[in-house]
Amino acid sequence: MSSYTAEKQAQIVISLLKAHGVRYVIASPGATNLTFVGSIQTDPFFKIFSAVDERSAAYMACGMAEQLGEPVALSCTGATASRNYMPGLTEAFYRKLPVLAITSTQIHARVGQNVAQVVDRSSIPNDVAKVSVHLPVVKDSDDIWECEIKVNKAILELRRHGGGPAHINLPTVYSQDYETKTLPVFRKMDRWTPGDTLPTIAGRIAIFVGSHKKWTADETAAVERFCETNNAAVFCDHTSSYTGKYRLPMALVGAQERLRKTSIKPDISIHIGEVSGDYYTPALTGSEVWRVSPDGELRDTYRKLRHIFEMPEKAFFEGYSHKESSPMEYFASCEEVLNRVRSKVPDLPFSNLWLASKFASQIPQGSVVHFSILNSLRAWNFFDVPTGVSAASNVGGFGIDGCLSSLIGASMADRERLFYLVTGDLAFFYDMNALGSRHIGPNIRILLVNNGQGTEFTQYGHAGSKYKHDAEKYVAASGHFGNQSRNLVRAYAEALGFRYSSASSKEEAAEALKAFFSSKASESPQIVEAFVDAEDESKALQTVKNLAVDVHGQFKTAAKAALGAKSIKLARKIIRHE
Repeated sequence: MSSYTAEKQAQIVISLLKAHGVRYVIASPGATNLTFVGSIQTDPFFKIFSAVDERSAAYMACGMAEQLGEPVALSCTGATASRNYMPGLTEAFYRKLPVLAITSTQIHARVGQNVAQVVDRSSIPNDVAKVSVHLPVVKDSDDIWECEIKVNKAILELRRHGGGPAHINLPTVYSQDYETKTLPVFRKMDRWTPGDTLPTIAGRIAIFVGSHKKWTADETAAVERFCETNNAAVFCDHTSSYTGKYRLPMALVGAQERLRKTSIKPDISIHIGEVSGDYYTPALTGSEVWRVSPDGELRDTYRKLRHIFEMPEKAFFEGYSHKESSPMEYFASCEEVLNRVRSKVPDLPFSNLWLASKFASQIPQGSVVHFSILNSLRAWNFFDVPTGVSAASNVGGFGIDGCLSSLIGASMADRERLFYLVTGDLAFFYDMNALGSRHIGPNIRILLVNNGQGTEFTQYGHAGSKYKHDAEKYVAASGHFGNQSRNLVRAYAEALGFRYSSASSKEEAAEALKAFFSSKASESPQIVEAFVDAEDESKALQTVKNLAVDVHGQFKTAAKAALGAKSIKLARKIIRHE
């Protein structure tokens, strides 16, 4: 009967070795790799060989991997044992042999503390392993997630791009508990490349598009054909650049706190594009995620990654479209829910959200709109823009710096097109020196929403809101830049040749934004500064996140109010361990 260590990080390595079919192991003696070797020697899946000398073990693995045509794992203890793998791993690197070095170690905190048999393995030569990962000692679900990602990454690299060696640094706490008789199942991830027989796809499918380069007509057509043959819909935000006919900007639905979303969750989410500023649509993530990207990298954004497709997106979608069209039932049900929630948006308090609700639809056709991080992007993601309007946001590094500069750079590339920026005050002042550029043309229009602080940190639902007004002093950096001065931006903008106007109410905003959202060319760049109250920003967000309520949502809200967050968290923990 098999008996496994209680150490979760070792269980994950063993489970995923089995899932990926890595059964040959050459083990060297020692105490630090005892929990790993002591576990696998009781499991009949593994075929284990003993080698006293680690240098010889690594070369044995090279010969075995070449002869078998499949991966071979190595296991060694701490101290200098791993150093002796280097010659053999170098051989494996240049011959592209799939050798996996699992080097056991004490906890990383002991490195550099004059602890016996502890060496630093955080940096290895470039030509010893294609990938080197260092696992944590598992204490919680985040550690399990990290281990699953890193172990899958290392094992998958053994066969990737022709193959080669990989390294896993496996810590131990020297547990003597071997009472685990059934090895837990951990999440396996598979990578697919062009020419492979791809896995079967079935059920309700949602394509989630993160920030994305401009789409070609052929790429859009491939997505549309995929949707029509696979009962699929496309969930995206403004930075996705996607304008195909099955596009659904679902942030407004995902944000609903009292709406049960089970009926519109997909079975599979196909994740394309890069970092997204849409914090709410991920609430609609399916049971498993398929990541499609030419880079083929393992990116487990939503902690449900199952397959990685290392291929162009167009090739992926075309590969699953060789069948008859299916009824678009899933798209229709999602669209119905989205329209129902949209219909409930009331007249909001004067805020960035109010501006978005009233003017997103008025952005001129063919123009480009940039959104600063984060309140502006979130607010305008709730509301659709006209077809033909493209959008951008600095979601790569996700800092508040650079929004004005990015806008100006884009506007310089196409003088015939209007370029808009919606920005908060902190992001504006952070980058305001860019307004002094002599290359600025009359095709720039800036909507500055000035709430006098980093309102993100006092918003409804944000952790900073628990401090209430105390958060304004330091967390939200309130009171800088003239404390909503009515003259500061005006004087600066007009001195630089901008046409400036301001608004402190809905009526004033409606008037000031007439020329701003006109498609007619203007003689000078424009700035409209809307002075809003941070509390109104928070109230507007609370309203928008509570538009749709069902029975389940009412019960959930009542339970939270009665039990409190701590009690609910404890109950979930108990249920998970039942």
